[in-house]
Amino acid sequence: MSFLKIDDQNEIYYEFTKPKNNGHTFVFVNALTGNTTAWNGIIGDKITENGNGFLAYNFRGQDNSKFSEELTLDTDLIVSDLCLLIEKLKLKNIILVGLSIGGLYASLALRKGIKSNGLVLINTLRKNNPRLKWINESMVNVAGYGGTALLMDMNMPVIASPSFLDKVKPNALNPNNYKRLEENSGIFKLMKGSLTANWDIDWSKIEVPVLIMTGHHDKVFRIPDDIDQIVNTMNNVQRLEFPDCGHLIPLEKPKEFAAHLNQFVTKLS
Repeated sequence: MSFLKIDDQNEIYYEFTKPKNNGHTFVFVNALTGNTTAWNGIIGDKITENGNGFLAYNFRGQDNSKFSEELTLDTDLIVSDLCLLIEKLKLKNIILVGLSIGGLYASLALRKGIKSNGLVLINTLRKNNPRLKWINESMVNVAGYGGTALLMDMNMPVIASPSFLDKVKPNALNPNNYKRLEENSGIFKLMKGSLTANWDIDWSKIEVPVLIMTGHHDKVFRIPDDIDQIVNTMNNVQRLEFPDCGHLIPLEKPKEFAAHLNQFVTKLS
């Protein structure tokens, strides 16, 4: 276990495997309720087998990372932490990879001057509109009443593939797991802080090669026309469609996901 200590009350948990020779380092940026376990098993193994390395880390507010209670865990803080971690570890030849809102955070890190050879967006693209604001605010409210267990139970049928539902069902739909999140808990502060995210980012200003992955079973965030319109403003884009996946492609198809990452790097090289 490795930590980047910011001060006595704040530190970032991370896992880092160096690439071989001139390989790339994938920098994985979590979804709000995610953690490093999404990346450090099959995906990490397949990446390192190909000579590349990876950095997986948890936001302040996620598992093992510490934060001072008076902090607001908003977009600016999450993006600044991402930039700080990359700079302190002196990473080179990086590929930023973001899941869901993690893709937005990764894109904003580019805007702050982080040098990256490529960007991978996994079910990230969406338009800022009343529908999205409703979804985001309602998710915060649900978590406040029944925690992430209730939130995931409500979301899974409309964000995941049927096969993934079968996989997670044994540990789901148990009302005993529904426990409201405290106001000062890390995940709740992250969820509230996510409401500060500005989804009106000008995607056309991203200059690095972009790989966009979209799962068709994501019935919450995937609006095909909106994605098409955003992609049409971007430069140097490759799209991958996953008809048999939902929102959580790395968890649903880790081997296939890792293979596409390695192929993306090979094309860049």
